[in-house]
Amino acid sequence: MSKSGTFDLASGVGGKIEKKEVLSAVDKYEKYHVSYGGEEADRKENYTDMVNKYYDLVTSFYEYGWGESFHFAHRWNGESLRESIKRHEHFLALNLGLKRGQKVLDVGCGIGGPLREVARFSGTSVTGLNNNEYQITRGKTLNRAAGVDGTCNFVKADFMKMPFADNTYDAVYAVEATCHAPDALGCYKEIYRVLKPGQHFAAYEWCMTDSFDPSNQEHQKIKAAIELGDGLPDIRHTKQCLEALKLAGFEVIWDKDLAEDSPVPWYLPLDKSHFSLTSFRLTAMGRFVTRNMVKALEYVGLAPAGSQRVQMFLEEAAEGLVAGGKKAIFTPMYFFLARKPLSASETQDS
Repeated sequence: MSKSGTFDLASGVGGKIEKKEVLSAVDKYEKYHVSYGGEEADRKENYTDMVNKYYDLVTSFYEYGWGESFHFAHRWNGESLRESIKRHEHFLALNLGLKRGQKVLDVGCGIGGPLREVARFSGTSVTGLNNNEYQITRGKTLNRAAGVDGTCNFVKADFMKMPFADNTYDAVYAVEATCHAPDALGCYKEIYRVLKPGQHFAAYEWCMTDSFDPSNQEHQKIKAAIELGDGLPDIRHTKQCLEALKLAGFEVIWDKDLAEDSPVPWYLPLDKSHFSLTSFRLTAMGRFVTRNMVKALEYVGLAPAGSQRVQMFLEEAAEGLVAGGKKAIFTPMYFFLARKPLSASETQDS
């Protein structure tokens, strides 16, 4: 069962970081980003440190607000947020054509919400790849609680340097995770290497869209807010992801920004004008309650110093995400399905 209480949130802030070091970690994390004078080159060079600090600091907030699956979803009218998140995960499994008994890799798995759902839905064995020790510890606990610890596991490693043999997995997927990679091509090449020939890779990518104007200062401010609040070295354009897939050797079966035809806007749970009892903690009122609760807990010493700062940059991220969604300059669900050819000659023929 996912942690959901106030004291779980307070005790979890900082993850594996010593509680007395949380404030210092917040300082170091923020300095990677544009708003604090940081440079893209530094974020890419130090992506492992930056992303690890980010998830140590924010995982308990994510779990408190979102549950076990930290991602957005295409959503139908009348569908709850939780229902849409599960369907979004099932959509991946169906597109990959998963079959019982197959070995599947989840690249950048978080605490394993999608991993457990995909495993139960498809009857597969799923390995979650994650470079954050705190999230892996939480994931193992949740796997045992869900009864999937016999078929699902976690490996601590960098997805730019995977510790797996060539041609190991029957399928690979990533849910809003490879956006943390400093180099899409390098990441996709590693996925290509560990995937069996003839098999598929599917992902939801965070991307800037054709509506994004690099010369527009407001657009750049929104992009920077998302990068700060979500631990990103940069946000690639959809075309860059597509090109990187092809250069890595994949055959792209199909791709689409699923946000374009979502009846319910993906950013609605974070929109301050929206209210929902079922996802109360994500609403403006819920975030107000959380903000003051974190302030009080930090004041009395139950939450480490720096917790309010984490809450603040997550709030900034939420504002950036909503603005990016409303202007259609950003999407968290650029979807693609790609296939690794059976042989090099097949690639040349195509």
